[in-house]
Amino acid sequence: MNPYAPLLGNRDPIQVAAETPARLRAIEKRLGTTGMERTYAAGKWSAREIFCHLADCEVVFAFRFRQALAEVDHVIQPFDQDAWARPYHSSALEGPMAIEAFSALRRWNLALLKGVPQSDFSKSVTHPERGKMSFKIILETMAGHDLNHLKQLDAIAAAA
Repeated sequence: MNPYAPLLGNRDPIQVAAETPARLRAIEKRLGTTGMERTYAAGKWSAREIFCHLADCEVVFAFRFRQALAEVDHVIQPFDQDAWARPYHSSALEGPMAIEAFSALRRWNLALLKGVPQSDFSKSVTHPERGKMSFKIILETMAGHDLNHLKQLDAIAAAA
């Protein structure tokens, strides 16, 4: 259900999610302006594009959390990350701006999550591609997704 579960392991997903903005800013600092266009492998997204993807995904997770809490047996709307990534080539979509957007949305999402009653973490939702899951799995997926892309960004920064 959560393709990123091995990355998350037994870590607290809220703690991982809370640490991500600072980790992104630290990586941004290590990369500098010139490092933003580097990739971790041929044909993969650049650091800037990963930052943009994370900002977009935070919008998606914000919507999913709120819909899952508001509805009974919510069906999650999947999205095509490659289609969403088409505008990333634009120089107007800067890495630092994406990090700012991500960080603001993440603060907002964490504030929401801290107020969610424990009973709501077991609420059932359906992902058309992954099947039935709980609200908690959405949260764990978000944290694992962070770790996946942080690993990629660390690899880019290490190659600098």
